Amino acid sequence: MTTIRCEPLFIFQIEVKPPSVIGATPGYDRRIGEIAGGRFEGERLRGRILSGGSDWQSLRADGTTTLNVRLVMETDDGELIGMTYLGMRHGPKEVMERIARGEKVSPSEYYMRATPYYETASQKYGWLNRIVSVAYGHRMAGGAIYQVFEVL
Repeated sequence: MTTIRCEPLFIFQIEVKPPSVIGATPGYDRRIGEIAGGRFEGERLRGRILSGGSDWQSLRADGTTTLNVRLVMETDDGELIGMTYLGMRHGPKEVMERIARGEKVSPSEYYMRATPYYETASQKYGWLNRIVSVAYGHRMAGGAIYQVFEVL
């Protein structure tokens, strides 16, 4: 059996404005958070997350929140990279309630993972168009931090 190997790609932090709550739609509760900005940094790229992206979250009946995020990264050398990721967050009800109240919660107490992919016209960062990556997330008041890994 093959073992999946990964190496660190970057760490990013996003700031999210308070969500617009659409409410109970067929199948789940929907809320949409506007990305206010952020930063990313890794060995091969670093820069800022531009405002204007969005996080379309669905809260399922089983307590799982699904994430559907689109944002734009601007590298320190001025290149633009679109990043889209799908993911999920879940854990014990009392832990998720603490997160909802904005309390600091250890990421070991819940599950938050994502699968980012990238689009860029940049020749320098074009390699991002051809990789698979996975992310380990941590929710914080006003946003989240993710450690992103390239699957080798």
